Amino acid sequence: MATNRKLVVEVVDAKDLTPKDGHGTSSPYVVVDYYGQRRRTRTIVRDLNPVWNETLEFSLAKRPSHQLFTDALELDMYHDKNFGPTRRNNFLGRIRLGSDQFVGKGEEALIYFPLEKKSLFNLVQGEIGLRVYYADEKPPDLNPPVAPLETVVEEKAEEVKAEGPDESQPKPETNDSPTEVKETAEPPQPPPPENPPAEDPKTNEETSPALQENATASGEDPAATEPEQPPEADKKEPEAKPAEEPPKNQPNGEDIVLESDDSMSWASAPRSPLPEVTISRSISGSIPETKTGPQPLRRNVSETASYASEISDVSTIERSTFDLVEKMHYVFVRVVKARSLPTSGSPVTKISLSGTMIQSKPARKTSCFEWDQTFAFLRDSPDLSSSPILEISVWDSSTGIETSQFLGGICFDVSEIPLRDPPDSPLAPQWYRLEGGGAYHSDLMLATWTGTQADESFPDAWKTDTAGNVTARAKVYMSSKLWYLRATVIEAQDLLPPQLTAFKEASFQLKAQLGFQVQKTKSAVTRNGAPSWNEDLLFVAAEPFSDQLVFTLEYRTSKGPVTVGMARVALTAIERRVDDRLVASRWFGFEDPNDEKRGNRSRVHLRLCFDGGYHVMDEAAHVCSDYRPTARQLWKPAVGIVELGIIGCKNLLPMKTVNGKGSTDAYTVAKYGTKWVRTRTVSDSLDPKWNEQYTWKVYDPCTVLTIGVFDSWGVFEIDGGKEATRQDLRFGKVRIRISTLETGKAYRNTYPLLMLVNGGVKKLGEIELAVRFVRSAPPLDFLHVYTQPLLPLMHHIKPLSLFQEEMLRNIAVKILAVHLSRSEPPLRPEIVRYMLDADSHTFSMRKVRANWLRIVNVVAGMVDVVRWVDDTRFWKNPTSTLLVHALVVMLIWFPDLIVPTLAFYLFMIGAWNYRFRSRAALPHFDPRLSLADAADREELDEEFDVVPSNRPPEMVRSRYDKLRGVGVRVQTILGEVAAQGEKMQALVTWRDPRATGIFVGLCLLVALVLYLVPTKMVAMASGFYYFRHPIFRDRKPSPVLNFFRRLPSLSDRLM
Repeated sequence: MATNRKLVVEVVDAKDLTPKDGHGTSSPYVVVDYYGQRRRTRTIVRDLNPVWNETLEFSLAKRPSHQLFTDALELDMYHDKNFGPTRRNNFLGRIRLGSDQFVGKGEEALIYFPLEKKSLFNLVQGEIGLRVYYADEKPPDLNPPVAPLETVVEEKAEEVKAEGPDESQPKPETNDSPTEVKETAEPPQPPPPENPPAEDPKTNEETSPALQENATASGEDPAATEPEQPPEADKKEPEAKPAEEPPKNQPNGEDIVLESDDSMSWASAPRSPLPEVTISRSISGSIPETKTGPQPLRRNVSETASYASEISDVSTIERSTFDLVEKMHYVFVRVVKARSLPTSGSPVTKISLSGTMIQSKPARKTSCFEWDQTFAFLRDSPDLSSSPILEISVWDSSTGIETSQFLGGICFDVSEIPLRDPPDSPLAPQWYRLEGGGAYHSDLMLATWTGTQADESFPDAWKTDTAGNVTARAKVYMSSKLWYLRATVIEAQDLLPPQLTAFKEASFQLKAQLGFQVQKTKSAVTRNGAPSWNEDLLFVAAEPFSDQLVFTLEYRTSKGPVTVGMARVALTAIERRVDDRLVASRWFGFEDPNDEKRGNRSRVHLRLCFDGGYHVMDEAAHVCSDYRPTARQLWKPAVGIVELGIIGCKNLLPMKTVNGKGSTDAYTVAKYGTKWVRTRTVSDSLDPKWNEQYTWKVYDPCTVLTIGVFDSWGVFEIDGGKEATRQDLRFGKVRIRISTLETGKAYRNTYPLLMLVNGGVKKLGEIELAVRFVRSAPPLDFLHVYTQPLLPLMHHIKPLSLFQEEMLRNIAVKILAVHLSRSEPPLRPEIVRYMLDADSHTFSMRKVRANWLRIVNVVAGMVDVVRWVDDTRFWKNPTSTLLVHALVVMLIWFPDLIVPTLAFYLFMIGAWNYRFRSRAALPHFDPRLSLADAADREELDEEFDVVPSNRPPEMVRSRYDKLRGVGVRVQTILGEVAAQGEKMQALVTWRDPRATGIFVGLCLLVALVLYLVPTKMVAMASGFYYFRHPIFRDRKPSPVLNFFRRLPSLSDRLM
């Protein structure tokens, strides 16, 4: 049965609102507008932190069809003028939400949005908590019985009576309640006896100012909309209060509106009692056929749509213009079906072109013999001078492969096959009479055309360069949605029998398990059977949530842990949050581990939630491709699109031997964000050509696109031999940082595929890529991204430790590897781990030396500045020294020029270096920077060694001794740094009384001199003294340096 989709807005509460009633408080209410549908909450009297907990529902039938993905929800908050001396409904704030912040039911979370101003002169503060999500409901009956309206009014009046005593101001709250009654029914119900009749006129005027304010804010004339307010309220109130009034009171015009899913709402459901008839068209554009039965899924994009058109997020097939890659021309043959064949078996079709022959699958017997297969034969050029012949024949294979009977065939001149380029419509198949054999009256339906890899039939077609391997097709994969699950273990109760609680100390430990993830709390010692932990345990969970979180309570004894009880929590029952607010804690009872049906008195106090405000790291932080939080409601709009063209590889090395010949079956994997793409596998080629193009949305330019090349063993999976279990081998990978790309510029470069092996750096080939970044956000919004934090706000409010981040990242990699390996064709776990750099934090002496040289290169600039100052002091360049003297005088007498001069100097450095920027090739792996060429075999063997080591004991001992030598040097450097800091402390700690006395006396003398002498004079004298000529200098070190070196440190106290 069809369902109606609606938008649900739960208005929970607000915080820190602006006082607008003249007495330091406000009486707020909220008006929500969604495509002309307005809903209003009740008024909370005199409260700057109001709590509504009201649910407002909106129908999607009034949403324009061209705005499916640009929904806008407007929310305005006002102060009710009926409560206070104000004469109008004062504005308290507003927010505007887009469709990218709407989620499905089950994914909603309480989010606090800061209130925004309507104009520059509005005084607005505070935030409002909302839950916004889509929900589906069954449509109501078309002709339901209509209930009396008075009953509904009485129910609402009784509810008002029940809620009145709970408010701090009962009389105004009572006046606010009949307003809702007036909006529901035109004839107002007589007020309850306790309400004075004189207050009715005031009650009827209560909502009109708010509605007039909303009409004015939306551009409507209040005078024009005022007469239509009662009917509009009658239509909207049943939807806003579904629990109080059934949908049977809705107008008939809204009862029959059927809302379908976003991706299915392209046509309305038929109302005719006749059988449903739809017109469908096959993939390559066959003649329309009339089908009776269930309506098929409609395609999101028209078959004749342009490849350059923008595709919505719901489309599963991304099309592009293929302008970054070269066109590859193929001869497409689509064999549909045959009729009047003189056989009762399952015939096959054989297609031959330019020495390549392929056999189709056996036909499926219906009213005809059906195949519906498409074949693509690679052609070097669409202009075929040799004019080869395309041969298509039908064979009866029921008598055996070697004794197949020829049933007929047909030939085509390839030069006469039409050329088709999208967005041309698909070529319609036609009936052709088979010739030869015994089938003189048999017909074969097929279509032939010459196209490119942009053809929509190309992805699922059999291709000559893939040798027909079913696992060699190009595919797009999506990573599963990962969440951080936070389990706060607070305490437990009633863990010991009463007779043992007063005589014995007991140690308890709680173990939590989610799939393969196991974490334990610290041991808690208790005498009364109520241990307390207050520990946070973090897990990684992937949608859809099908597992359970199992808590096991263990009693620690000298003989080992003893299980006391178990508690299971379904992940679907755990609340989601997007900020650091505290969720409600719950008590869970333990089950007997030996008998699940028997209960247990023990229970545990837990606080469970999914933290959607974090980004679940699956990549190393410096090469991350996405920093968005898990909760979709917190996503920012995309700032651009990156397009990647995978052209091909050159000079690949053979990775395996097949039939005594070196062979390579190469394919490429690219990863950015949650989207993975895999090209088709080109069989047995050392120079494969893919010419495939993909696009990704970019939310942060400071991210990295990763491309890897691999050799596939998937062709052997069909045979089922030992080779089928081998891992796919690596050729290398390329990283492209999006921030290094200029907007709109296409980069086409060739990158070497380098692999670091035990013997050193090895070049396994080259890959040619084309990449382009297109900015979609306004320039100021794009530059504003650079001022935002890299990670979501929760990483700064409640940061994770380095140990937690690394542990959770390894868990996320394992979950993604399992998820992608279940796809078809699978993305193997070793590929996922290599693309995500799962082993990037292993110890390597080569990396230690490389990082040390990086530090030296960074400090080298400061060292050059110190050397230049020293050369200036000793007058090695007299002209430069004189200019420095003049600069010192100018900066001392005009100190306001110091900061501008420094800024201008940095500008000049940047402008000078602009000439030497890289204009052609993008940055790539640098073997020299990595010290990969200088590393010896011993270091590389140590780097690739596993943990624990499997090398001989003598080799491990020698490596340990070498590591000890490096540790001694690091220990010496750390000691020197600590000693210099301790000498600074010794200046005032009287560790050396004479030295501290000298320093304190000099400080007093300097203070007196600076009090008496102008600061500029002292600074100028100090500058001239520092840059004095060498003839006035002594060759010994300065007295200040000598004094500092003589200060004591704590090094002599170390044992």
